[in-house]
Amino acid sequence: MPRYALKIEYDGTPFSGWQRQSHRPSVQGAIEAALARLEADVPSIAAAGRTDAGVHALGQVAHCELRKDWEPFRLTQALNYHLKPAPVAVIDCARVEDDFHARFSAIERRYLFRLVARRAPMTLELGRVWQVPHPLDLAPMRAAAAHLVGRHDFTTFRASICQAKSPVKTIDALEIEETGFPGGQEFRFRLRARSFLHNQVRSIVGTLERVGAGAWSPGQVRAALDARDRAACGPVCPPHGLYLAAVGYGRDPFAGA
Repeated sequence: MPRYALKIEYDGTPFSGWQRQSHRPSVQGAIEAALARLEADVPSIAAAGRTDAGVHALGQVAHCELRKDWEPFRLTQALNYHLKPAPVAVIDCARVEDDFHARFSAIERRYLFRLVARRAPMTLELGRVWQVPHPLDLAPMRAAAAHLVGRHDFTTFRASICQAKSPVKTIDALEIEETGFPGGQEFRFRLRARSFLHNQVRSIVGTLERVGAGAWSPGQVRAALDARDRAACGPVCPPHGLYLAAVGYGRDPFAGA
């Protein structure tokens, strides 16, 4: 059966997350329903990462197997037609080797978190950013973030329900940029690693926000990391500012698409 890689964009607001669930809407369920309109008995699809409820994606990757040898452009168009009106779109598609796996072949995942500091309510970006009503200071957040780059035991920044075998992960990059936003400022957190623990990004951003607000010092973030204790973590920020931005592979499956 021909195997295809799909690059997917979605608004996670109406979904219970990526993973298919009984009696609850999911991104996986929406895509599999669209595939079922093309062929019967399509095997379950696999994704590079299982995003939580409310989390968005700019470049999620999944793979599927179909009986028909589809031309990738036509498969993209057909899937997008049957995905309507769900806020999910296939933005790229490529035929891949049989040993390609969206999750296990991935060597890097990139996340973006958008945080807006302003007092006025959100309108156009409602549900797509985390809003706080107070100003934030970029410099101490960057200083605190530097403590988290590299290989560490991230028990403090790991959800209690995390199923990963080890809390040890390597964050290759954690960059924060500040940009203007109507009535306030936007802070964009960009994180890059081979893989992440459950709620790791949201735990880190929620803690760094406390530093930017002046409630924590950068040194307290280092102490929290060293504590290896979930109770030492700052608040976990909400999911709606989080985006799975990109997934990297040793050989980009979409390079020739």
